[in-house]
Amino acid sequence: MKTTRNAGLPFAALRAGLLMALLFSFAQVLSGADNKKNDVEDVGNRKVAHKSIISQEKEIAIGKQYATEIDHSAKIITDPVINEYVNRVAQNVARNSDLTIPLTVKIIDDPTINAFTLPGGFLYVNTGMLLAADEEDQVAGVLAHEIAHAAARHWASQMTKMTLMQYAMIPLIFTPMSYPVYVAAAQGLNFGVPLAFLKFNRSAEAEADYLGLQYMYKAGYDPNSYVAFFGKVIQEERREPGSVPKVFMDHPPTPDRIVKSEEEIKEILPKRDQYLVSTSEFDDVKSRMQMVISNRRKQERPGPTLKKRESTDKTTTAQTPSTTDQGKEDDKPPVLKRRD
Repeated sequence: MKTTRNAGLPFAALRAGLLMALLFSFAQVLSGADNKKNDVEDVGNRKVAHKSIISQEKEIAIGKQYATEIDHSAKIITDPVINEYVNRVAQNVARNSDLTIPLTVKIIDDPTINAFTLPGGFLYVNTGMLLAADEEDQVAGVLAHEIAHAAARHWASQMTKMTLMQYAMIPLIFTPMSYPVYVAAAQGLNFGVPLAFLKFNRSAEAEADYLGLQYMYKAGYDPNSYVAFFGKVIQEERREPGSVPKVFMDHPPTPDRIVKSEEEIKEILPKRDQYLVSTSEFDDVKSRMQMVISNRRKQERPGPTLKKRESTDKTTTAQTPSTTDQGKEDDKPPVLKRRD
């Protein structure tokens, strides 16, 4: 009796095994943070960083490369007084966070309300954000949010997800009648953010809010000031649409996000009798920053240009005696004429 072998079965089993292995690796890599994120007293002794196939050293090297490009293209504030103050506030928050790498903070001369963190702990904050803040605690809240992104290694985690997603699509190439599906998925990765990553991005923002509230609280600031700054951003966008960068409005301070932050403050952060709200130094630095920006604008503004005026009236020039001829006539002795 002749037996037939199903040639598709081994390939199907191999494909299924490969997908299972990739999914298992996917889950292992992404399950990095522990379950102590709600314990503010354990800040600094817990692991909140997500696992990644990118090493911490590689992440810092990539961030340094990006930072060098920004430093060359952006207008960096170099005033030592302003830089020392903002760095002092940021480093105070960083010391009371889960960040395990050095933090580098620089200020960009840009009127938009924005701040962002590069891979490896390179944090940039716009002058527009610093000037928009009413008190020092609002600045600390924004810095704490960005420090949380670095502490949780959100960039490295997102790159890991994208890489594993690309590997997961490899079996689609060898699956009959599924090449169009592979092409569509690949185009989604290359030309836009897939829907699968939109949830991750929003989740990362929510986690940065959650951790940032703890960090600023641990540093002595009132976490409610961060929520108050949310409202300020909303008012600014309503007053002047487009004033808030699109990268910030992709995860806008919606009412739901504000309510969630308020609930988290009540649940995990014990009330304190006193908070560090602001200092007189904050107002002095804001005034100095406005002066530095104003002086820079004056230097960048082009001054008046003097041009040589050329005579176009040739007739007048020809009829007008030259200075040399006039001088010769003046040298002649006077002539007395007889009066008739």
